[in-house]
Amino acid sequence: MSHPVDFNDRMLSLGLARVSEAAAMASAKLIGRGDEKAADQAAVNAMRDQLNLLDIAGVVVIGEGERDEAPMLYIGEEVGNGNGPAVDIALDPLEGTTLTAKDMPNALTVIAMAPRGTLLHAPDVYMDKLAIGPGFAKDVVSLEMSPTERVAALAKAKGCAMTDITLCVLERPRHEDMVTELRETGAAIRLITDGDVAGVIHCAEADITGIDMYMGSGGAPEGVLAASALKCMGGQMWGRLLFRNDDERGRAAKAGITDLDRIYARDELVTQDVIFAATGVTDGSIVQGIKREPGYLTTETILMRSKTGSVRRMVYRNPVK
Repeated sequence: MSHPVDFNDRMLSLGLARVSEAAAMASAKLIGRGDEKAADQAAVNAMRDQLNLLDIAGVVVIGEGERDEAPMLYIGEEVGNGNGPAVDIALDPLEGTTLTAKDMPNALTVIAMAPRGTLLHAPDVYMDKLAIGPGFAKDVVSLEMSPTERVAALAKAKGCAMTDITLCVLERPRHEDMVTELRETGAAIRLITDGDVAGVIHCAEADITGIDMYMGSGGAPEGVLAASALKCMGGQMWGRLLFRNDDERGRAAKAGITDLDRIYARDELVTQDVIFAATGVTDGSIVQGIKREPGYLTTETILMRSKTGSVRRMVYRNPVK
């Protein structure tokens, strides 16, 4: 079956916002309830139902895992009603399941859409990531630099002292040596417990979030989602896949990746125009979390299009029975 070739991002963007909103609202009743799996499943069910209402011939390229591990929104699953353009879908129905279960900040529902074949099919492995916001010369920092060199280079580009730089790092034992080195530069570090998509997005709005640079390793699928957001908002990002064993190298081969040492720039992770939507589940620095009042749920969604560079924030007050 042939599909329209036009990626009508303007028309599809509001539909994508509805998808992320539905997932967030479905997980609302599980905020602070201590059940990560139930919160994630509620978001998955709602996101899938809404995706299948869209006029797209979609394929999930970043999803909940392989088919034998995830019954819905698995990598390779076809979504949409099949009547629109062929598109890639990258999603995280609930980025921050632990954050949701514990009612901690920055839990989001996240989804991106781009023309078929333009999102990196990142295997479920770690990715070493580095990101900065817009307004800097190309490659002012790089993954080849040490953490200290990155801070020094960004401070020089900003015309400030290294002590004026603030970094975002995922708090994990694997980052202890890097954090120790960064402390010696005098830079400030905001450690986050989960949610590195949000961590990367923070760099794009440094004046609001106070974050100048993100670095460290996290999930490769989340790296593609973060690159999608930065492509819309502006900023630079690099990612290098990390492999711990032969099984993970096999996942890369299955995804068609042959150069295991390649460093991907933002526009290699996302090669064409993309649309991105994220809805707050719990309060965060990007969007507000779900607000409850008698008879209503209110969500805030950030909706972005790389083609125009537009960033739209939408508040949706939805009657609930």
